[in-house]
Amino acid sequence: MDWLKDNYTELLLNPFVRAGIVIIGSIIIAKITDWIFVGIFKRWTSKTKTSLDDSLVNFLHKPIFYSILFFGFSTGVNLLGLPEYISFAILGIFKTATILIWLSLLVKVFTISMDWTAKRTDNKLLQSRTLPLFNNLGKITIGLFGAYFIFLSWNININGILASAGVLGVVLGLAAKDTVSNFFAGVFLMADSPFKEGDYIMLETGERGYVKNMGLRSTRFMTRDDIEITIPNSVIAAAKIINESGGSGVEDIERVRISLQVSYDSDIDKVKTILNNIASSNDDVLKDPEPRVRFREFADSGIRLELLFWIYKPETRGRTVDAVNTEIYKQFKSEGVTIPYPTMNVVMPDKNSLS
Repeated sequence: MDWLKDNYTELLLNPFVRAGIVIIGSIIIAKITDWIFVGIFKRWTSKTKTSLDDSLVNFLHKPIFYSILFFGFSTGVNLLGLPEYISFAILGIFKTATILIWLSLLVKVFTISMDWTAKRTDNKLLQSRTLPLFNNLGKITIGLFGAYFIFLSWNININGILASAGVLGVVLGLAAKDTVSNFFAGVFLMADSPFKEGDYIMLETGERGYVKNMGLRSTRFMTRDDIEITIPNSVIAAAKIINESGGSGVEDIERVRISLQVSYDSDIDKVKTILNNIASSNDDVLKDPEPRVRFREFADSGIRLELLFWIYKPETRGRTVDAVNTEIYKQFKSEGVTIPYPTMNVVMPDKNSLS
């Protein structure tokens, strides 16, 4: 004990002793800070209804603990008086580790915040199907910022790297302009959401089928002929697409129109009854809304009527129209209802008149 008193000043001047004291002190301070932070904020977040703040506290206390710890270690290394290149390497490692810990925190906070926001808002841009896209873009942005600060921690001048990356980006953008165009078109399609996976759509070229997959470069859908068609997003974004699964507020319900003409001497009430009965008796036709018949116009050859009914699945349109048309033809024939059609009279000249 007397030796310690006699050499107290000398010990404090020893760089290893001072470094050890700083490191031990940083460990104690980090532990106390972590205990106070967790104790106070967990007590506060437990009173709230949302679980988001609880997750933030669980994620945040570790980076704070390690930041204080690494700061103490860095200070201790500086007190040791090591060669400059060794101190630089050790401090660079501590700085890099601290940056990576905070980057990991930012990624976790960003991910849970996006998930929480997507579930609790009616934002058309941020939805469950667009969530992976924005999550990936956010992680890439955080990663780029992290790389920037890591370069700074090692005293690396990134101006030249950024200049080269800018030139390279221009070259790649010109060389792959179609790919870039498809990428941004895919982003806008996911954000605007004119259709989604599983919707039944019809293209401008007449093909109809289900959307199978929406990617960043292209969209694939399966036709009624069981043929998969892949369309670049830049093309589909500029085309007229009919979404037969959307717009009604009720999934996969759409109205079918069948136009026909009957002669002017037909009993219009009887014809309407026949058409309504045919539609109502078909199993693929919905009972609610009920089928209905509309008198559209007095046409040149007869009365033009329109039978309206609703079906549940768009892919049943073809067979339903076929069945209804077939039954209309049979019952009109059996009930004596005439369907007018154009006729042509050919008048042959008299041979005597030609001589």
